[in-house]
Amino acid sequence: MHRNKAEERIRKLREEINYHRYLYHVLDRQEISDAASDSLKNELQKLEETYPDLITPDSPTQRVGGKPLKQFKKVRHAVRMISLNDAFSESDLYDWEARIQKLLPPSLKVDYFAEAKGDGFAVSLIYENGYFKIGSTRGDGAVGENVTENLKTIDAIPLKISADLKNIAAQNKEIKKIIDGNPRIKKTVLSMPKVIEVRGEVYMAKKAFEAVNREQKKKNLPLFANPRNIAAGSVRQLDPKITASRNLSFFAWDLITDLGQETHAEEHAIMKVLGFPTVPLAKHCRDIKEVISFWEEVGKARERLPFLIDGIVVQTNNGGVFERLGVVGKAPRGAVAFKFPAEAATTAVLNITVQVGRTGVLTPVATLKPVRIGGVTVTHATLHNMDEIKRLGVMIGDTVIVERAGDVIPAITGVLKRLRPKNAREFHMPRNCPICGFSVIREDGEVAYYCSNKNCSAIQREKLYHFVSKKAFDIDGLGPKIIDALIDNGLVKDSADIFSLKKEDIEPLERFAEKSASNLTEAINKKKKIELERFIFALGIHHVGEETALDLAKKFGSLEKIAEEPLENLQKIRDIGGVVSESIYNWFRDKKNQELLTKFKKAGLKIIYRKPDVKSQKLTGKTFVLTGTLESMTRDEAKEKIRQLGGDISESVSAKTDYVIAGSEPGSKLKKAQELGLKIITEKEFLRLI
Repeated sequence: MHRNKAEERIRKLREEINYHRYLYHVLDRQEISDAASDSLKNELQKLEETYPDLITPDSPTQRVGGKPLKQFKKVRHAVRMISLNDAFSESDLYDWEARIQKLLPPSLKVDYFAEAKGDGFAVSLIYENGYFKIGSTRGDGAVGENVTENLKTIDAIPLKISADLKNIAAQNKEIKKIIDGNPRIKKTVLSMPKVIEVRGEVYMAKKAFEAVNREQKKKNLPLFANPRNIAAGSVRQLDPKITASRNLSFFAWDLITDLGQETHAEEHAIMKVLGFPTVPLAKHCRDIKEVISFWEEVGKARERLPFLIDGIVVQTNNGGVFERLGVVGKAPRGAVAFKFPAEAATTAVLNITVQVGRTGVLTPVATLKPVRIGGVTVTHATLHNMDEIKRLGVMIGDTVIVERAGDVIPAITGVLKRLRPKNAREFHMPRNCPICGFSVIREDGEVAYYCSNKNCSAIQREKLYHFVSKKAFDIDGLGPKIIDALIDNGLVKDSADIFSLKKEDIEPLERFAEKSASNLTEAINKKKKIELERFIFALGIHHVGEETALDLAKKFGSLEKIAEEPLENLQKIRDIGGVVSESIYNWFRDKKNQELLTKFKKAGLKIIYRKPDVKSQKLTGKTFVLTGTLESMTRDEAKEKIRQLGGDISESVSAKTDYVIAGSEPGSKLKKAQELGLKIITEKEFLRLI
C-alpha cells in the first residue's frame, strides 16, 4: 500500500478502534464482536510495523482501555494493568518465541506457563492485613474505578485471606510440591505482608447468563448479547444490589505482591493457598510444542466449561525472565494471548458478483480481500439477496465484518461505514442472467431474483451437483469437478444420464484411466437402489429440503402415491404449507420431470421405502431443532436417534419447537430460540433425554 493511502487508512482505523474501545470499556456496550475488533487492531498494527514513523503516542496500539467513568472514585494502580498482544496461529506463536529469544542469552532455555483465557472483566483486588480493602477496574491501565462494594457481592472473591497451607497442600500434591520446593514462599506467606494485590477475571457462568436473559424476556426487556457484557456492566453498577443479583464469579490469574515467588506456576499455587479460585485448565509447559498441545486440549474442552474462554494466555514461567523482557507499548514482551480461530474478522469487499443456483435463484456473493477466519482463508462471502444488501448498506470497497461458524458458508454481518473509501460503488442486480443471458425476474412476494430460463446451463449444473451430494445419492468419487467434465464432454444432460454411463465413456476423460473409470461406474451402479426420502431430496424440488422429503416418504411410502396426490391433500401434511405443496404438485405434473422419472426407471433405478425403526415412543409429538456442532455424534446421527424414539426434526425454529439442541458454534437458530423463550438443551442434556 502506498504511504499516502496507508496514512489515511491508519487514521480511519484509529478512529474506528477508539470508538469501539470506548463503547466496550467505558459504556459497557458492544456493536461488533471481539473477533472483529481484534481483526481491526491486527490490521492497524501491521500497517504501523510497515510505517513505524506513523506511530503516534495516542494510537490504540500504544495504550490500554479507555477513560474511566466519572461516577466512581478513581484508583491509581501501583503497577500498571497492561494488556496482551494476540497470536492467532502456531506460526504467530513461534514468531513470538523467536522475538523474545533474541533478547535473552542463547544459553537460557525458556519454559512457559499456559492457562485458559477467560472472557470476562479484569479487576484488581488489594488486601490490607488480610482484609479486602480496594477493588478496582482496569480503566485506562494507569487509573481505574473503585468498585469495591460491587466486588464484595461476588462469593468467589474472599473478604478475608489467610494462608491455609496444611489443607491446600493435603488436597493438591502439585501445590504441595511447589510450596515445599521454595522455602521462602512458605515463610513469606505465613508472615502475611501488610498489603497483597491479586488480579483476575470477573465473569458470568453460561447458566447464570441464560437465567438472566430469561428474566429479561419475562420483563419484555432487551436480551443481553453475551456474558462478558453483563459481567462488565454489573461490576460498574452504582447499586451493589444489582451486581449481587447477577450471580457473577471470579478467578485469579496474577499475583502482583512479592511473596517469594520465582515463577508464574508458584504464583498460582500461592493464590490457591490464600483462598483464591485460580484459572482452571492451567499447565507448566517445557516448550512451545507443549503449549500448542495444551491449546488444542483446551480447545476441545472449551464447550464443556461452565464459562466462556477465547484462547489461552502464554507467558514465560520464570518471573525474572518475564521482568527482564519488559513492556513495549501496551503489552509485556514475555506474554501473549494465543486465541482460538476467530469466528469473525474485518476485511474489504473487492467486488460483488452473482451465482445461479439449482432453482434459478441469483445469489449475490462478495469477493473479499483474503482473511483468516476460523482457521481457514476466506475469499468469498454470501450476501443472500438484495434485501440483505440494502439492510446492511454494503458497497463495493467497504470494510465489512465477516462471520463463519463451523462449516457454515461465511456471511457479511456488518459494515464499518466510517471506513468507507470515496470510490465505493453500489451493487445492482443484473437485468440478465450472467450465464445464459435470459431476463432476470422477481416474483411477487419473494425477495429472490430468478433466471427466467428453466433450461439455463447453470441451473442444470447446480441440479446435478445437488443430485450427487452427500444427503442425496452420495456417489463415491462423483463430485462437482467430475460432473463438470461429464457435462462439458456431452456425456450427461440430466441426472438420469448418470446411470447410463459406461466405463468406455469415462475412460477418455482427462485424469481418468481404466481403473478409475471402472471404480466410478461401479460406485454409480451401487447407488441404483436408494431410499425414497433421499431420492425425493435428490430431485431438487423447489422448497423441498431433507425434512420435507422425509415427511413425504413417511406419509405416502412411494413416489407414485406422491405424484398422484391432489393438491389439497399435500396441503394437509404437517409443516408443508401452501407454497411448498404447490411446488411439489407442479413438479410432478411438469412434462419434462415426468420424462426424467421414466428415464430413471429405464436405467434400472429402484426406489425403496423402509419404515423408520422406532425403538420407543418417548419422544412422540416432540419437535427438535439442531444448531451447532455436536461432539459425541454427527447431527445426522442425532436426528436418526430422535426419529427412532418417535420424535420429529425441523430445520427452522418456531413456537411449535419443543427442544433446541445447541452444540458448539451455534448459528442464528439459537438466538431466535432465546427470543421465543424455547427450551434450549446442551448435548449432554440431550443424551440424558434419549
